[in-house]
Amino acid sequence: MFLKKILSVPSFARSWWQKALFRAVQLLIIFLLLIVAIDLNFLGLFGDSPEVKDLKEPDISIASELYAADSSQIGKYYIENRIPITYTELSPLIINTLLAAEDIRFYQHNGVDVRATFAAIWSTAKGERRGGSTITQQLVKNLYKTRHKNQKGLLGNVKGLNIAIDKSKEWINALKLEYYYSKEEILTMYLNTVDFGSHSFGIKAASRTFFNKLPAELQAEEASLIIGLLKAPTYYSPVANKENALRRRNSILSQMGKYGFLSDQEADSLQKLPIKLKFRQPVPDATDATYFKDAVARSLQEWSKESGYDIYTDGLKIYTTIDPQLQAYAEVAVEKHMKKLQLRFFEHWEGQNPWVDSKGNVIEGFIEELVAETSAYKSLKAKFGYNIDSIDHYLNIPHKMSVFTWEGKNDTVMSTIDSIKYYRHLLNTGFVSIEPQTGHVKAWVGGINYNFFQYDHIAQAKRQPGSLFKAFVYAAAFESGLGPCDRRTDQPVTINYIEKGKNKSWSPHNSNWVFTWDNVSLKNAFARSINSVAVQLTKEIGWDKVIELAHRMGIGSELIDVPSVSLGSSDVNLLELANAYSVFVNKGKLNSPVLVTKITDREGNTLFEHKPEGKQVISEETAFLMTVMLRSGLTEYGGTTQGLWEFDIFKYNTEFGGKTGTSSNFSDGWFIGVTPKLVSGVWVGGEHRNIRFRTSQLGEGLRTALPAYGYFMELVLKDESLLHYRGKFPKPEIKISKPYSCVSPVYKRDTTSVDDIDMGDPLVIEPITEIDLLEIR
Repeated sequence: MFLKKILSVPSFARSWWQKALFRAVQLLIIFLLLIVAIDLNFLGLFGDSPEVKDLKEPDISIASELYAADSSQIGKYYIENRIPITYTELSPLIINTLLAAEDIRFYQHNGVDVRATFAAIWSTAKGERRGGSTITQQLVKNLYKTRHKNQKGLLGNVKGLNIAIDKSKEWINALKLEYYYSKEEILTMYLNTVDFGSHSFGIKAASRTFFNKLPAELQAEEASLIIGLLKAPTYYSPVANKENALRRRNSILSQMGKYGFLSDQEADSLQKLPIKLKFRQPVPDATDATYFKDAVARSLQEWSKESGYDIYTDGLKIYTTIDPQLQAYAEVAVEKHMKKLQLRFFEHWEGQNPWVDSKGNVIEGFIEELVAETSAYKSLKAKFGYNIDSIDHYLNIPHKMSVFTWEGKNDTVMSTIDSIKYYRHLLNTGFVSIEPQTGHVKAWVGGINYNFFQYDHIAQAKRQPGSLFKAFVYAAAFESGLGPCDRRTDQPVTINYIEKGKNKSWSPHNSNWVFTWDNVSLKNAFARSINSVAVQLTKEIGWDKVIELAHRMGIGSELIDVPSVSLGSSDVNLLELANAYSVFVNKGKLNSPVLVTKITDREGNTLFEHKPEGKQVISEETAFLMTVMLRSGLTEYGGTTQGLWEFDIFKYNTEFGGKTGTSSNFSDGWFIGVTPKLVSGVWVGGEHRNIRFRTSQLGEGLRTALPAYGYFMELVLKDESLLHYRGKFPKPEIKISKPYSCVSPVYKRDTTSVDDIDMGDPLVIEPITEIDLLEIR
């Protein structure tokens, strides 16, 4: 009525106070309309604001945690390293420190501190810088990124106006947050979302990072240092800028005394203390970054698409199959062997470059092609175009860099070209161990060093498996009616076939280029890895049967439909090979490799749980006979796995089997070792197939891959806490229709020659550690 009375008076007749009041009402209406326009992003002028559902259910990025089979944490996935806490986990000390430093009137305002706002405006007008944002306003900025360029409207880039719009958004949404949440909830959300620097988001992650404590365990000087980081995490970092951090900490301690949270005496004495950290920086892809962690992430990509969960932001708990002790032993074994092997490789190529063809000629343009793939080359190409001289000049300038060595990271000075040449002299490896009865992966070493070489040689890399593939030939032969004691002659064999409409002929040789014409059992032929016998079987049963059985046993890689597939000419990965060999130990049943057993959300609700789905893919009899074949390499004359006798693994009531593999020109060395409880696979080779040893004495799987397995099993079997991994192969529970106990006579060898064999008098079976004579080249 009062306003209506004023409006009824003509403007010229109004008194000064009526005019002032009318103008104030007009400004208030304009202000309210502007606020509504900003909140609704009228005509796209102001940029988006969070919707009601965003305010009620804020999307906070939370790290997911990765656990081993024993429930110990082995890593995290995150974009922002954040571990959320509840209000009850916050001590009054943390709350009081925050209030003293950031918003002492927090409990007196409703999201906007009018007094502080006008003080900030006044100080800005005087050319000073003073913040006026409340904790609630800061939370709005943290949660909804209101100042991000993606949140700007058409007016958001107008200097001066953009600040007013940003502030208006913060005020509006701060009031909304205060409406939807209690003060305690706002404080908790704030402390869970803020960035404390050093890759630590949230008070719990920061407490762990800087002091290795829980938030409730922090002392006043520690809490003040951490809260002090909020103003500028880098500038006040106690790691990078200790003096700044000390000054900021003491300022907050002084504020604590001023507002009565500490006595003046306490505040003064605490300011005299030095900064003492227990710094544990959670650098992404460093401390907990492993080949296995990456493998788990890759394995969950499809599940993430189907379920809608993101392992990097949704705070999941991911439980895996990895055995921390086996993993540690695998890493030790790989390092021990690869150190020795790398020295041997350096000696083998001393004074020469290893990138040569099969005739020993240096491959022209090899290094140049690798250089062209580097970011350094691409940057120089963009700058200098086709000026090759300028590009080469800069690529050959030495500069500081860190390179991998087996003695640790080496900080050195080297040109881009020289670094590429250096890395081409290094061998790499992959090691995986699987529990055959479940498919659970127990150890995973995807390469020699994750920080320098992220490419995984277990599941990502594919190479020719050589004689490892013969296991599928013999298994297919047994399914076709043959048995271990059937015999074939070691003689030349030719297979005529059609490939892509063209008639072709294939006549492979044995690895020592010699056919003995001996009539040998299939068991002995497999143990000695005689190519000619494997090829005869392939010709008899058809390589299509070999391919079909390999796929049935879990080989998912494409297998080229040619007879040479029987000797491992198609590329496969180590994981599928090791898992396929597990079928032999698991009575013919196939399990898919299992990395993850269960996933829960942050409340503990189960989102995924692995359900075993073993499938019978070969007969139990064939599987048993193949375990006999795999064990024959240790007992049959000339067996390719007899290098295992060099290791201290035969006194633990445990039986072994295995198979070596070597690809053409010794580019790849393989070994798969089997016991009743573990199937482990090893691959060794260069990143490029032409990086290799040149002789069988150095380059075959017996020498390059088998020792890593031997060292691993020594550690496993000696560990009294791992008794469940010991054991002998069980006797068959079914009737075996084919003879398998045939044993070939054992002869002494002339160990001074690779190719010459002294066929002397038969002897009692004894360990033979000579190299595998009959591996595929």
